[in-house]
Amino acid sequence: MNSLIVATRNMGKLMEIRKILEGIPCRILSLDDFSDLPEIEEDGATFEQNAVKKASTIAGITGLPTLADDSGLAVDALGGSPGVFSARYAGDKATDEMNNAKLLEALKEVPPESRGAAFHCVIALCTPDGSCATFAGELRGAILESPQGSDGFGYDPLFLVEGECESLAEMSLERKNSLSHRGRALALLKARLSDSGFL
Repeated sequence: MNSLIVATRNMGKLMEIRKILEGIPCRILSLDDFSDLPEIEEDGATFEQNAVKKASTIAGITGLPTLADDSGLAVDALGGSPGVFSARYAGDKATDEMNNAKLLEALKEVPPESRGAAFHCVIALCTPDGSCATFAGELRGAILESPQGSDGFGYDPLFLVEGECESLAEMSLERKNSLSHRGRALALLKARLSDSGFL
């Protein structure tokens, strides 16, 4: 069976990706399955640049096809921030709770009708020969005034999906995957894998 590396150590993200890619005939590995892979600095100006850098670097080192995503939250009232800095919005060592607290503080004077936001995701799939393909997904919604729900990760407890009455952290994993920015990007990738035998 072929192997595919998911270039992450985020177990929540890995679980989502494994669930969505069920049925693809490959063994899905993560960075934690290797002992000597470098940390890759996400210094790109866009989600696509960061995703391609991670996937192409790991594919080149391991000789295995690699999937990487870069995702983030763009808040309308903050001019699109935190954007590519979403994971480190409150600092390089920030926890999800720290990032969420900083976001709520930044929006404390913003009324509910002006708290629109979107999650963005770009998935890059790169092979050792340097070939890469990218897939993008977006999810619109709004930022809540306080966290709701205990599932998910990142900004999920603060994100109310457009047209829904639950935050992402209140949804089942199956429901979240059917709606989410990452789920949409991965659905495109899965169709590509099924159609082309990319792996």
